[in-house]
Amino acid sequence: MSLTHLQQARPETAIVLGSGLGGIADALGIEAELPYADVPGLSASTVPGHAGRFVLTRVNGKPVLIAQGRRHLYEGLSAHEVTAGVRFMHTLGVRRIVLTNAAGAIKDSFAVGDLMLITDHLNLLGTTPMLGGAHFHDMSEVYSQAWRAEFLQAAEKLALPLHQGVYAATLGPQYETPAEIRMMRTLGADAVGMSTVPEAIQARALGMEVAGISMLTNWAAGLKAQTLHHSEVVSVGQAASANLVALLKTVL
Repeated sequence: MSLTHLQQARPETAIVLGSGLGGIADALGIEAELPYADVPGLSASTVPGHAGRFVLTRVNGKPVLIAQGRRHLYEGLSAHEVTAGVRFMHTLGVRRIVLTNAAGAIKDSFAVGDLMLITDHLNLLGTTPMLGGAHFHDMSEVYSQAWRAEFLQAAEKLALPLHQGVYAATLGPQYETPAEIRMMRTLGADAVGMSTVPEAIQARALGMEVAGISMLTNWAAGLKAQTLHHSEVVSVGQAASANLVALLKTVL
């Protein structure tokens, strides 16, 4: 797929796929694809489980753009750099975006493999894509309440468990310590990860409607007897992504 083809498609909805969730693009059907490297200012992720390409698919006949993989701050980039894809998608006509990720579960009632609809976030990254000026954007409702209602209704229709909760974003790439997880729980976090928040901030600053969904691929540090490995995060994400595919198809 050429950049021109993508521009002509004019997708209004986009999905960003997190670690281990790249197979969702194949499940939805690939009409065309474009490597990030073919877009000025973008580059592929260095993290396993992130393909680094845009995929054009259609859901109920409507074009949907999928960003298969993302860049992270811990790869040595700035918050402005990791959100370049969001700004690019906005120029194509994307006006609403679903941000997905793999996350560690903090709340006791959750289970590995479950989905969590993000209601709000804690930005513990120490940075923002808004750096560089007096960009005072309202963040009272980062994640659209109206869109969340549609996801909840779809989950009920599918008899699919769908939690709701607050996502905490940390810099990484090391996993959090048990003490840090206890701190986040005290602050009100229900899940923790290393992405999504910069993209959500950038999307809202552009006036885009945002939904966030975490695939709970592991328990956060100190909550279970375990050792955390990225390979396990990717594996669980791949195995449990069928539920996310069904949910996305129903809502979109």
